[in-house]
Amino acid sequence: MNPTLARLLRPILAGTLALTCAVASAAFPDRPVRIIVPFAAGGATDVIARTVAQEMSTKLGQPVIVENRAGANGNIGAGAAARAEADGYTLLMATSSHAINATLYKNLDYSLTKDFTGLSNLASVPLLLVVNPQVSASNASEMSDYVRANGDRVSYASGGTGTAAHLAGAQFNSVSKGSATHVPYKGGAPALNDLIGGQVQFMFANLPEVLSQVQAGRLKPIAVTGKQRHSALPDVPAFSETKFPEMNARSWFGLFVRAGTPPDVVTQLSDAITASVASPAVQSKLKDLGADPVGDGTAAFDPYVKQEVERWRDLVVASGASVE
Repeated sequence: MNPTLARLLRPILAGTLALTCAVASAAFPDRPVRIIVPFAAGGATDVIARTVAQEMSTKLGQPVIVENRAGANGNIGAGAAARAEADGYTLLMATSSHAINATLYKNLDYSLTKDFTGLSNLASVPLLLVVNPQVSASNASEMSDYVRANGDRVSYASGGTGTAAHLAGAQFNSVSKGSATHVPYKGGAPALNDLIGGQVQFMFANLPEVLSQVQAGRLKPIAVTGKQRHSALPDVPAFSETKFPEMNARSWFGLFVRAGTPPDVVTQLSDAITASVASPAVQSKLKDLGADPVGDGTAAFDPYVKQEVERWRDLVVASGASVE
């Protein structure tokens, strides 16, 4: 190269290199972060995601935008998130339904445990066994007797085959040695309508979905899953207080990022989420929904998700549920 030309180009090349390095090392995040919620707007998953996203925007210094991509029991949105770049700018809001789907669906185009890293559990809720007020049972033992005595004349509702409500009902059938009939609906709302109307006798529902109906006396609570009572219904026993302590399933709601995302970005996102969940405003809103705030971070949540996939696998297999 001509020495004079090389001398003239040197500052330009140096400036270009400096600009390239500056762009490459730009602090994360330098643009909006997107959360894919794979369920319709207005549901519990969507509300929890938006509650935390608003606080995350403050912590990260960038807008955190919620995008609803509903369909196929959460699998359409999860598949889209699995195809996103592993750069931390696309998150997935997944739930215990996705841990169930890992076994329930035979041909998923994503893996919750291989394609994603769990960032943090945001909140969890117990399942509440509720019955139509015309059902004579008032506690878990009486409900077990009722199911066993009435056989397949008793039916239980769920929002669909393979949901937590379905599997919890199947588990209760097993532990009570009953044979109640499962009636799947296209969503929790129609299932609750028929339960209130007496077309079905009982249901395991996410507590926030039925809290107002219980408080209004339209449904009778029997017990909450898990080891302790819930503050929203302090007079309702936990299953750990009954002869069926194995009824301990809970629904959880967590944020994930693509596997392969740089570790420092994973840490930054996890820290922002846990700080957001810990904020008084978010704590208050989650508790108002009937949800228990968690905010455990990636070190605790990622291995927990793997355990959940295994635990739900056993219940799915025992139930015989399967979706092609």
